[in-house]
Amino acid sequence: MKDYKLAVVGATGVVGRTVLKVLEEKNLPISKYVFFASSKSAGRKLMFMNKEYTVQELNESSFNENFNFAIFSAGSNTAKKYAPIAASKGCIVVDNSSAFRMDKDVPLVVPEVNAETIKNNHGIIANPNCSTIQAMLPLKPLNDKYIIKRIVYSTYQAVSGSGRDGICDLENGVKNFKIGKEKNIVQTNNYELKKFPYPIFNNCLPHIDDFLDNGYTKEEMKMINETRKILNTPNLPITATTVRVPVFNCHSESINIELEKDFDLNEVIELFNNFPGIIVLDDVKHNKYPIATEVSGHNEVYVGRIRKDFSVEHGLNIWVVADNIRKGAATNAVQIVEKLIEFS
Repeated sequence: MKDYKLAVVGATGVVGRTVLKVLEEKNLPISKYVFFASSKSAGRKLMFMNKEYTVQELNESSFNENFNFAIFSAGSNTAKKYAPIAASKGCIVVDNSSAFRMDKDVPLVVPEVNAETIKNNHGIIANPNCSTIQAMLPLKPLNDKYIIKRIVYSTYQAVSGSGRDGICDLENGVKNFKIGKEKNIVQTNNYELKKFPYPIFNNCLPHIDDFLDNGYTKEEMKMINETRKILNTPNLPITATTVRVPVFNCHSESINIELEKDFDLNEVIELFNNFPGIIVLDDVKHNKYPIATEVSGHNEVYVGRIRKDFSVEHGLNIWVVADNIRKGAATNAVQIVEKLIEFS
């Protein structure tokens, strides 16, 4: 069996550390790992597979070691600068940022959905946005069998999707609330916000990423454009509202789908049950449906509240929850590497 060399860029970040956990779980046939980060994090020690590694500073010479693969989790600017350098040296890059997602020459991949697009790839592969990834698993079999006519996304996204600063804002909000309660005073927001324009604690913010001239946010347009690319449906009507909620981890989504053909709910549930990576949790008589605290730490996408939308012909509603750091980023990237090894 061939041994491979893998680099992880951004190894000390929230997603990067989860990439390492998933790699430990998968135990792929990789003989050498090297971990890179910015100068600020270079020199840190990481424990990985019972061995201590020193994080190296990323630079133009980092990929001279003939790596087979590199997983980038370091942001768009870093990816734009260093991913082409890595690719030029024969390294296949799986990038978690938005830098290359809409490049027509770069595959945008959810392995359960469109792995065939990377069979002969030797350059850069883009990991989709976290909120897009989890939606693709139930949408793919629906589109294959019934043809999707229109999608309405409403997302409820955890603060972990915004990085350490977003997590810190929620933690500080919780602490501030507890202090106010102990002192029997009205809650005050007398703490510094590191990420959000308003306190995320006790609020839902309909604002993820920057607002665009069309009134949508970048996050909303990412979901729209990435869905079209992955499903290969460039003209599919889609609308989205993405909301940041005071949940630490796991994105939840209400997805309303209008289909071209009539369907039977039991057949839809069977489709989901037979699709790789989906777990159906839908027993409303016993209050069984996906929730963030139960899904956190899992690699699968959970689907529930499967029901007809009676307001349109052939309408369907589903509730989709996934760990946005795992399946929404780290796990999906590692699964792409796993597929590349399988195809090689």
